[in-house]
Amino acid sequence: MARYIGSVCKLCRRENMKLFLKGDRCYSDKCAFDRRGYAPGQHGQRRSKLSDYGIQLREKQKVKRMYGLLEDQFRRLFKKAERKRGITGTNLLIFLERRLDNVVYRLGFANSRAQARQLIRHNHFTVNGRKLNIPSYMVQIGDVIEVREKSRKVSAILEAMDTVVRRGIPTWLDMEKEQFRGTVKAYPAREELTTPIQEQLIVEFYSK
Repeated sequence: MARYIGSVCKLCRRENMKLFLKGDRCYSDKCAFDRRGYAPGQHGQRRSKLSDYGIQLREKQKVKRMYGLLEDQFRRLFKKAERKRGITGTNLLIFLERRLDNVVYRLGFANSRAQARQLIRHNHFTVNGRKLNIPSYMVQIGDVIEVREKSRKVSAILEAMDTVVRRGIPTWLDMEKEQFRGTVKAYPAREELTTPIQEQLIVEFYSK
């Protein structure tokens, strides 16, 4: 499976905001964005005015990188959101939030979505009691995501559960820390997604 293997800190600098791609490091003084808050490359400190297309492109790239998707995956998800009844941009964000790797991250079992994908691929989780290793799986209301019994001493999971208080757990998820278990209570409403995203720009970008 194709994946991005470059420096993720450069992605934050390119999008001019913290995307929290390295988990706890993003909250420390080692954060590359805090040290060099300008775009990477020799021309990174130059000021440039973006066109309307450029603004739309940057918004699409920001969200795509935030959730760790490649272009084909992101485009397919957009088309799925477009076919669904309702507001396309909101549908897209809800689909992104419903991905299993994102839910594992939101519940605090991983420090980043990239780490969540790796843990899922390595069979550390069950959904409704069944082993599942597909990060793109779309959770449903009532789904129970649980750390497998033999994985409850994995240091990466334990460390993540200790530091999740920094970002909190969304209200549409229910977490039972002692049981290493989380439940999807509902799908997220748009107002619950507090990350600064202008989804309408993404809709405009793909509508050209």
